[in-house]
Amino acid sequence: MILEIATFDIKEQSQAAFIDAFQEAKLVVSKSKGFIGLEFQHCIEISTKFVVLIQWETLEDHTIGFRESPLFTQWRAILSPHFQNPPIAEHFQTINKI
Repeated sequence: MILEIATFDIKEQSQAAFIDAFQEAKLVVSKSKGFIGLEFQHCIEISTKFVVLIQWETLEDHTIGFRESPLFTQWRAILSPHFQNPPIAEHFQTINKI
């Protein structure tokens, strides 16, 4: 399993609208091959910062299967009006787990 951590910097006045839009966007990404699940989190210290932790079966399920599909176009169309800056996505794999 691969964990994608995507960090979103949202416009000051768009936080509530971004949270609402994410409800639609999560339905889009969940249709992608290799999608396992996600968590949507809001930063306590920086109110314009959000992170999404998405579990994928493989790195390619995200970087090719989703990012090169019409689903990604839908996802971005739903969320991008609220971006202050483009999101940052990084991928992680488990080394140890207890």
